[in-house]
Amino acid sequence: MKNRKNSLPETSNSGTLSRRDFFGTVWKGLGVLAALESLGMLSAYIFSAKNKQAPLTKLMQDAGPVDSFAPGSVTAFMGGRFYLARLQDGGFIALSLRCTHLGCSISWEENRKRFICPCHSSAFDINGEVLNPPAARALSYYPVLIENEIVKVDIGTLKERNSFRKDQLVYAQ
Repeated sequence: MKNRKNSLPETSNSGTLSRRDFFGTVWKGLGVLAALESLGMLSAYIFSAKNKQAPLTKLMQDAGPVDSFAPGSVTAFMGGRFYLARLQDGGFIALSLRCTHLGCSISWEENRKRFICPCHSSAFDINGEVLNPPAARALSYYPVLIENEIVKVDIGTLKERNSFRKDQLVYAQ
């Protein structure tokens, strides 16, 4: 029986790297790279802009002329993430298209005059008030501004609310 020590291949000291040593070095390098990337992501999270004061600029989106919205109508602005509702009394409110239960996108049912959430069947009236749970609070809304008979919505400011109030409406003069 041969001695096991003698059966192992001898390594040469000629400066060439064996295949095993090469892949060991590559794996160590990839490990260091992954650690640095994780450290960078952690520091970006800790020192993110969320901790800094937000700029005071508003993100206004023109919705259109006041006369283009009939009383009792709802118009979807998917790019702006809201529905613009004009109530029967002429007041405007811009409602978020996200359900307050779990954030699913709601849709307007014209024939039933209500918003419906396809995920869990929460329903809301044209004011955004809850008609059918599981949603516990009214739809969030964006501030509306009317300048020179043009309806504008501040899509940079989403306001949460528990229920509908008349002071959340904006009227043309």
